[in-house]
Amino acid sequence: MSKSAKNKTSNPTCQDDYDPNSLDVVEAKRRIKQMLSVVSESETLAIKDALGRTVAKDVLSTINVPPYTNSAMDGYAIDGQDLGKIRTFLQVGVAYAGRPYNGTVKTGECIRIMTGAPICAGVDTVIMQEHITLAKTAEGESVTLREEQIANQKPGQNVRHQGEDLALGSPAILAGRRLTPSDIGLLASLGIAKIEVKRNVRVALLSTGDELKNIGETLEEGQIYDSNRHTIYCMLQRLGVDIIDLGIIKDKQSDIRAAFKQASKSADVIITSGGVSVGDADYVKQIMEEMGNINFWKIAMKPGRPLAVGQIGNAFFFGLPGNPVSAMVTFYQYIQPAVREIMGQTLIETPSVQMKCVSALKKRPGRVEFQRGTIFTNDKGEKVVKSTGNQGSHVLSSMSEANCFIILPMESGNVEKNTFVEVQPFEGLI
Repeated sequence: MSKSAKNKTSNPTCQDDYDPNSLDVVEAKRRIKQMLSVVSESETLAIKDALGRTVAKDVLSTINVPPYTNSAMDGYAIDGQDLGKIRTFLQVGVAYAGRPYNGTVKTGECIRIMTGAPICAGVDTVIMQEHITLAKTAEGESVTLREEQIANQKPGQNVRHQGEDLALGSPAILAGRRLTPSDIGLLASLGIAKIEVKRNVRVALLSTGDELKNIGETLEEGQIYDSNRHTIYCMLQRLGVDIIDLGIIKDKQSDIRAAFKQASKSADVIITSGGVSVGDADYVKQIMEEMGNINFWKIAMKPGRPLAVGQIGNAFFFGLPGNPVSAMVTFYQYIQPAVREIMGQTLIETPSVQMKCVSALKKRPGRVEFQRGTIFTNDKGEKVVKSTGNQGSHVLSSMSEANCFIILPMESGNVEKNTFVEVQPFEGLI
């Protein structure tokens, strides 16, 4: 083997498709999960202020839901044993939600009942009002079940039983759940006004690079605006964390050390973008090793191979690549689930589906690729996916245009048009 070939094998660059020193995607996720710990502190909030927060301990139902057996619709309540024996029933009363009928219904009798009204003594079945015919008799109003509907009736139908949704003392919401609007409604239905949740995770965010400028500043030759910090800031906002924005840190070792020291004292998580590759001014990995430890820093994926993962003090550290698409892909695949793990949330695997790709895709074996795609409905009414085009890790517009990742496995090569591929929709991911 020539010296140049040997160097290429032992010291591959981010342009190479295979790097024996890179972790595969599954192992990287396993090692991240293994190093994390959940915040231990919690706080009690009014339920209206708890949306999106992580439940700290199981919430038990304080009542039966529903609290009493009631009608599931407007209709007429009878004894189910009368079905098949009696077609016409004498109405002896009315039950409303909040105003029950307090008598006892006998064989051959019924009551008019509204949705949510309690089921009274002597009845256990509700016939829909659309299935009967009303008539006046000397004794009062009668209700006759229509002949064509007789076979459709079953004892016990259209009744909601006490505690069938939640029984008194049963778990209503489990620890680790991220509270949704329906969860808040459920808590309110139980009469629970406050809930114990995990405190917010504190995330320190910074960008590194002499070429970076803040929005509003004048760009000189060779300079660009810092888009990554704004992108990551917004992705973190969706997670519901407390963000400590440390701004842009120049490629100066003393400045980076000072920023890391400040961040590690106040944050649970430190996220940087840029400076994790092997360039002469890429100091993040080096200073990480000085101040803490590195778990790993390369993953067999594209875009986003140089992802530095480790710890400084008590803060978990994630050094994202500087290219904007690489930063977003690594955030969604690794950092977002990691932050949710630290929050104590019960993690649900991000769903993916198999879908026909109507674009030909270029790829060489050696690493997993997360290509940007667009899911749409074709002329036949089928859901299909296509590439957004240029897949360069610097092309941020490809993320703006996309609504999914097309995930191509490590061993995959080029993909022909109309091949089924794995697709991870952004809906639910972001």
